[in-house]
Amino acid sequence: MFDTERFIINYENLGIGRLIYQLPTTLCEIFLQEVFKKNPIDSLDQETLFTIYKFFENNLNVSETARKLFVHRNTLVYRLEKIKKLTGLDLREFDDAITFKVALMVKKYLTSRGIDA
Repeated sequence: MFDTERFIINYENLGIGRLIYQLPTTLCEIFLQEVFKKNPIDSLDQETLFTIYKFFENNLNVSETARKLFVHRNTLVYRLEKIKKLTGLDLREFDDAITFKVALMVKKYLTSRGIDA
């Protein structure tokens, strides 16, 4: 459920997903409410989410992500600033990026369980 590009993943290779899968759903819902107290994650449009996924895919590298998205570096910086204003998380900062990444995984987990958080 966490890595949608592969159908079969060894349990040992799940990483953080393994921890999330063992958490009670109520705790996951509370986590999402705390992380996204400004705006719920569902308030982010598809383009913004795609930008976030690409940014994570490119290891938080602004220049490489801009190149892969075919946008100017400043356009990407503007988008990241917009995300920071909406969520309160600066994805260029490692701690905020990991919090956001875990929150995305928690959201996927809850969605797979039929819970709309």
